[in-house]
Amino acid sequence: MSAARDRTHYLYIAVIAAVVAGVTVGLVAPDLGKELKPLGTAFVALIKMMISPIIFCTIVLGVGSVTKAAKVGKVGGLALGYFLAMSTVALGIGLLVGNLIDPGQGLALTDELRKAAEAEAAKGGESDTVTFLLGIIPTTLVSAFTEGEVLQTLLVALLAGFALQAMGERGRPVLNGIAHIQRLVFRILAMIMWAAPVGAFGAMAAVVGATGVDALKSLGVIMLAFYVTCLLFVFVVLGPMLWLVARIGLLSLLRYLGREFLLILSTSSSESALPRLIAKMEHLGVSRPVAGITVPTGYSFNLDGTAIYLTMATLFVASATGAPLSFGEQISLLVFMMIASKGAAGVTGAGLATLAGGLQSHRPDLVDGVGLIVGIDRFMSEARALTNFAGNAVATVLVGTWTGEFDRERAAEVLAGRVPFDETTLLDDDDDGGDTPPPAARSDDPVMSPA
Repeated sequence: MSAARDRTHYLYIAVIAAVVAGVTVGLVAPDLGKELKPLGTAFVALIKMMISPIIFCTIVLGVGSVTKAAKVGKVGGLALGYFLAMSTVALGIGLLVGNLIDPGQGLALTDELRKAAEAEAAKGGESDTVTFLLGIIPTTLVSAFTEGEVLQTLLVALLAGFALQAMGERGRPVLNGIAHIQRLVFRILAMIMWAAPVGAFGAMAAVVGATGVDALKSLGVIMLAFYVTCLLFVFVVLGPMLWLVARIGLLSLLRYLGREFLLILSTSSSESALPRLIAKMEHLGVSRPVAGITVPTGYSFNLDGTAIYLTMATLFVASATGAPLSFGEQISLLVFMMIASKGAAGVTGAGLATLAGGLQSHRPDLVDGVGLIVGIDRFMSEARALTNFAGNAVATVLVGTWTGEFDRERAAEVLAGRVPFDETTLLDDDDDGGDTPPPAARSDDPVMSPA
């Protein structure tokens, strides 16, 4: 196993080298860089291919092994309540910083930028809240797996888990079979990860080639302000909360998830790290039901980075077009956008479409201003994705602590490096595939004290 871990260490060094090479190609040969975009698209598509089966297996195994259904409801209720509170805090921070720096002064619109804004507004106006809620229900029981919708898969998995829970011992063979399938899909995911350097190279070459340096220079203020605001939210809000509730240091948790952050940075999609986050949270000591429910739900409802982006981008557009919003207008518009953005966390560029669609419905005169940030949205998308991911990792630990489903002693051992994560299978060696309870419920683990 150690040899396998050593090999994955070189894999992520290769990813860093690929990112640098991609940026270089994008700057030196922009046209060639844009031609390499399919490499990045293909890698992200391979990862997304595995998300539905991983979510299904994890949740079915977690819910199916829980004796009381009320426990699952408690986890979901706590998670949604926390997501709502954090989204509100993120909105507030974005409003504060956006009103303080007023970054949109002195920028001019061109006809080309107006056309780009109209295209984003059309995409953003294609859905509403009712459509989103109805979209959670799949067409058939198996279509959730073929359409790649996270919330549809979550619904089907919960129904299957509760059904197996009600079957009792008669459902045990099915649970064991699903446990073997989980091992298979995680092994396939580990194989796909070896294509990460190629995907990172193509993605970075394409975005740098398409954007160039000029756009970054002219819009550097809003980009810098957005990144600083995201950092403030993570370290000033999430960090202290994580320590107060779970006695876990934020930096140690972020270090533990370093490879996932690198993957997100190179692909600009937090969804590319979703399967690994579920596996790593279980390994950390969060029980399987909590990790299986909180992580996928958070990817649709815990959009801290997107909340900050929508607030700052809205104020930026209003300032740049010379039509500032009153405080009341800011609040009503952003509440609408937060509702409209649910389910868009893993889609690169979805934040821009949500911004344009919200402005189209509330302040059509501001839509043209969206064209000003089309060029740099990809770079802001990376900050959104990284912040969303950090928020979901912290949320999983917090919900696990509040429900008594988090093992602090195991977490201390894992974060200290004494219980390394198995990069080959993405599963713990002592997990026999469904017959043992989740990590936080075990009493035979050598790094845990008896309950």
